[in-house]
Amino acid sequence: MVHPLSVEDRLDIGELLARYGHIVDEQEWHRAGELFTDDCVYDMTDFDMGIAIGTDAVVEMWTGPTAKHPLAHHATNVVITDDDGVIRVISKGIGVGRGGRVGSVTYYDVVAKTEQGWRFTQRSGILRRP
Repeated sequence: MVHPLSVEDRLDIGELLARYGHIVDEQEWHRAGELFTDDCVYDMTDFDMGIAIGTDAVVEMWTGPTAKHPLAHHATNVVITDDDGVIRVISKGIGVGRGGRVGSVTYYDVVAKTEQGWRFTQRSGILRRP
């Protein structure tokens, strides 16, 4: 039997999305394990960065020559659904760039509760274009 997500689970998942922005913005790459499972799939193809599989590959992507990070990540419009035990999250992100330019992304996530807490098993970012 699938149990509905508790209020605490929903708050923890929201905090996972918020933590992502703080860790990336502060370039605390060593904290990637607080965000992702070891076998995660991180798809930033829409940002010309490709797909990383596993936490170590995510860190390589974040620190590599094709890395494109705004100055600040802001997570909003978080919708959490339980699809027969698969927890999916759709959210919007606002990024503030170095020249003051603002961009928007839609994140499509799958998250799982681990012994360490909620983590992304899949994260895809789709750049919002006019």
